[in-house]
Amino acid sequence: MIKNFSSFISTHFDFKFYGVTWIALVVGLAIIPSLIYMPQTWGYENGVIENIQMAVLFFMIYICATSKVNQPFFKFLILVLSILIIREVNCGRTLFFPIPGEYHQYYSWKNLPWPWLGKTVHFIYGLWIATVSLIFLKNKFYIDAWKIIKDIRIPFWNFIFAVFAMIMGSIAEKATHNNFIFEEGFELLFYVSIMGMLWLYSRNDNFKIKTDD
Repeated sequence: MIKNFSSFISTHFDFKFYGVTWIALVVGLAIIPSLIYMPQTWGYENGVIENIQMAVLFFMIYICATSKVNQPFFKFLILVLSILIIREVNCGRTLFFPIPGEYHQYYSWKNLPWPWLGKTVHFIYGLWIATVSLIFLKNKFYIDAWKIIKDIRIPFWNFIFAVFAMIMGSIAEKATHNNFIFEEGFELLFYVSIMGMLWLYSRNDNFKIKTDD
């Protein structure tokens, strides 16, 4: 049993540090000094960190769009990333309507002075999610996904950074009494870690996701 487990680990996990892994590590290490020295306003909605997150998401789209391997699957990932970008833009994140006289407070879409706009945006967003889901089923990308999961080599450290960032981001608000730098910093670490994985899967010979043919 131990031998089988060891074989599974060596087959599916790569423990090397790549250039994209160092980028994620630097981002992670920068979170603590950022909590001390970075202006809190940089972590506000539509602030510096959130706009860096948007830039990372768009670069992830570039990575997928220029992939030379398994292009159908990477092009589908562009649709998935578009959902994340729309979420950042219109669901209370990057595009805002400030509440007059309030400090760092914004109307949610449903509470805008123009109720029809919020309903319309949420309908379009929901329709787009449904469309991407249908594309996933119609083109049987779940088969590709299962094959990838079975055969894929996982860049261990990027994967660990992504999981760690997801966990820390989920508890950031309570743990730091609404310290936005902490929360947004770990969200940025999550995006950068995933970006690194996409780069490896599309360009590194040790990780490239290829089609059967």
